[in-house]
Amino acid sequence: MGSMGGAGERDEAMVRVKVSKREVVAAVLPLQEHWLPLSNLDLLLPPVDVSVFFCYIPATASNSNIDKDIDMMTTPPAPLPTFGSMVGALKVSLAQVLISYYAFAGEVVVNSAGEPELLCNNSGVDFIEAFADIRLHHLNLYNPDDSVEGKLVPSKKRGVLAVQATEFKCGGLVVACTFDHRIADAYSANMFLSSWAEMCRSSSISVHPTFRRSLLYPRHQSTSNYHLDPAIDDMYVTLSNLSTPPPPPESPLLTADVGEDQLVSRIYYVPADQLRQLQLAASSNDCKRTKLESFSSFLWKMVAQSSSFRSEDHPASSSNPRMSLTSKMGIVVDGRTKLRGDLSSYFGNVLSIPFGEKSVSELAGKPLSWIADGVHEFLQAAATEEHFLGLIDWVEAHRPEPSLARIYCKGTEDGPAFVVSSGQRFPVADINFGWGRPAFASYHFPWGGDAGYVMPMPSPLDNDDWIVYMHLPKWQLLSIEMEAAHVFRPLTFHYLIKP
Repeated sequence: MGSMGGAGERDEAMVRVKVSKREVVAAVLPLQEHWLPLSNLDLLLPPVDVSVFFCYIPATASNSNIDKDIDMMTTPPAPLPTFGSMVGALKVSLAQVLISYYAFAGEVVVNSAGEPELLCNNSGVDFIEAFADIRLHHLNLYNPDDSVEGKLVPSKKRGVLAVQATEFKCGGLVVACTFDHRIADAYSANMFLSSWAEMCRSSSISVHPTFRRSLLYPRHQSTSNYHLDPAIDDMYVTLSNLSTPPPPPESPLLTADVGEDQLVSRIYYVPADQLRQLQLAASSNDCKRTKLESFSSFLWKMVAQSSSFRSEDHPASSSNPRMSLTSKMGIVVDGRTKLRGDLSSYFGNVLSIPFGEKSVSELAGKPLSWIADGVHEFLQAAATEEHFLGLIDWVEAHRPEPSLARIYCKGTEDGPAFVVSSGQRFPVADINFGWGRPAFASYHFPWGGDAGYVMPMPSPLDNDDWIVYMHLPKWQLLSIEMEAAHVFRPLTFHYLIKP
């Protein structure tokens, strides 16, 4: 029944990880303690953590950081790095890069208004060293719930950022980070990771982050609603206006019963030729849709079809009660290129989550181009300077009350809901600490809410394939794997090392 549970057929093994050392790494230079307020866009994020991990194959002379201009006939090769030397380099460079990225060494504290605020006090980053009892190429990448969650990515106990370095039996290495989403979005995290790797290689960084909150100041300081864009009310909601407040996020693996309704994480690769076919099918009337619009539209259709197939009494027919449910899909929009001023090095959240909602019956029955037209429409409405300025004003008018994106507030009468966040700018090749680029990397975000989360990222093979992290109900993934096996292919190390 699909690919679920077939790990053994791919020579993958259950991983056991033993922690050998914990310590705190702080910025190497002292920092003047100060408070850094969260921006209005930061305040839209709930207190959830995001993880990211990087897999490095055992170092060899071919992938270690050897200067290619050296005459290898007269100069002996540099010794290959050991786990100890790699961890030492990671810690030293982390302490150096935290001078510029001091937000990651601070603490989130609730201020007198009841809002989170960042205390920049150089309390440091928890750094964990561990050992995994399998070879790296036996790691089950397809099912990160079993192989990554609680094993290779650290659970952040304090502060804003935690790091874990795990050695494998073969000499391979996984470097993983977990950070507070209220302090950084993926763009900011990518900027930090690239700078950290650059510092490790060359003892300097080329991009310095800016924390200038004035770049995201509201246009109106008034709490009056007269100037607010009413469209924002359709996208965001204050917690007091929710009929049923959302439960606090928790790891889905903490629940006792992992049934078919439980959200689980899987990683797939999508071949480039399938992406091209989806783009062709999603485009019509001389309107070429982007690959992200096309892929997201197709996934929305598959999720809707999975709902229609689930009822044994009413298979995909008008009498199926699930067909009348409303399904929602949101797509994260980065506002850095929409707002005036240079936000290319801005550190923080600059995100909005517009979404569409359609009946399951429409999504299941209409052509892909019809769905893609709707996706394009709601994306375009949010991809403007006016939208982001309006969103900043909206938050200001409702402070200090917490607010949340409506896509995350799934009601009992609603159908499936999920968010797509493009990771196509994930700089995998840049995260080279001196022992070669990662063989694989992925974000990991089992955030614990009711809505699903999907992130497509570039393949490390540089072949225009996509790597897709998906956190959806198990029954949806089972259906998608059966109905779209040609598109969503379970990721294994065989794919990563194929010639």
